[in-house]
Amino acid sequence: MTWLPFADAASADLPLSRLLRLALFQVSVGMATVLLNGTLNRVMIVELGVPTWLVALLIALPLLIAPMRVLMGHKSDTHRSAIGWKRVPYIWIGTTLQFGGLAIMPFALVLLSRPDTFPIGIIASIAAFILTGTGIHMTQTAGLALATDLAEPDKRPRAVALLYVMLLVGMMFAALVMGAMLRDFTPTRLVQVIQSAAVLTAVLNLIALWKQEGRSAAVISKETPRPPFRQMWREYLDRPDTGRLLLAIGLGTAGFSMQDALLEPFGGEILGMSVGATTSLTGAWAFGALLGFALAARALGKGRNPLRMAGFGAVAGISAFAMVLFAAPLDAPALIYTGALAIGLGVGLFSVGTLVASMALARDGGAGLALGAWGAVQASCAGLGIAAGGLIRDFTTAYAMADGLGETLAVRSTGYGTVYVLEILLLLGTIVVLGPLVGRGRSEEFLGQKGSFGLQEFPT
Repeated sequence: MTWLPFADAASADLPLSRLLRLALFQVSVGMATVLLNGTLNRVMIVELGVPTWLVALLIALPLLIAPMRVLMGHKSDTHRSAIGWKRVPYIWIGTTLQFGGLAIMPFALVLLSRPDTFPIGIIASIAAFILTGTGIHMTQTAGLALATDLAEPDKRPRAVALLYVMLLVGMMFAALVMGAMLRDFTPTRLVQVIQSAAVLTAVLNLIALWKQEGRSAAVISKETPRPPFRQMWREYLDRPDTGRLLLAIGLGTAGFSMQDALLEPFGGEILGMSVGATTSLTGAWAFGALLGFALAARALGKGRNPLRMAGFGAVAGISAFAMVLFAAPLDAPALIYTGALAIGLGVGLFSVGTLVASMALARDGGAGLALGAWGAVQASCAGLGIAAGGLIRDFTTAYAMADGLGETLAVRSTGYGTVYVLEILLLLGTIVVLGPLVGRGRSEEFLGQKGSFGLQEFPT
């Protein structure tokens, strides 16, 4: 298997077969991500008739929990266990939460779609989404940390990078399989698909964890140093232009995320696409993200500026949302597929660029904290963006259909179009915020990076 792009991530103590087996937990996370951010939002809005604003808020709940990943990772770093494991307990707790959330989710959604059981459905749905989201974050955070522990020091970035790419590959395959299974939609089929995903989550993660983490006396010992991270957080915030970078990350992430709960419903409601056809949009997005990683790796491997790469990602996003925006008046489903691919491309370029810049800020230490800050801002803004997208779409559509914007705009696509225009404006704002960090030679002082960066060095 030396032909694989990440074959050099393996070592004598962590052969590639064992690393690929560990990567199965990323497949389960990718599968759940496709369900939450892709398939279910279209099914709830189009087939089950749930209000878009409620769907957006439900989907945003797991993302709003994501800032806790910093604490989860820190706790797994400093965990004391009588059996000598520090990562496995957190991974298995996360797996249990993810399994439980997926197990009750289809029944909660069915209750949500019926007027007489709507209040109970809301409570059950909130519980299902919170359980699933918390499980995803805990499993992924501790799992990536376990991969870092198992890999040799010089192999760690490559090992973690392989796991991240496996997440995207898992998302693509899950989107294709679930799309095929839900092509002829029925509530019974929905229950079967989601509960199969729950069972598969437990099975995959059990196989992934089997004999991976050895028992350690240091984990048991009270003498093992377990330092706090408050001082490192202050030092991180004291770096020049850190606030500007975090603002750019927040604006860009919100710009890319407002459509997360709307793209598949847009294809189904406005363009008349089937469940299977709209689910494949998530697969196109994931493929575009992989392409974005590959292009970013090639450019950064030649020493290109990561912040400039993030700006290119924002430009790709602006073009993508313009394509999606014109798909409705042109009645061109092919255009929305191209737009979904371009959105993924922009996300890949933007994510890699801002992540590399965040890592550069931690060049004197504290890489975990820098990545935690990057993830916390990104996840929080993604959750807020998704929720805002649903609310804006519902309000604008209702106002337009009531002839508040004139006869020309009194169509259901007006709400979606408003969100896509706002996303374009947010990405334009991202470029404006990033500009001063890129120009006038300031980026070298800000980043302090030397040498090349390739996909094999992608840290998380």
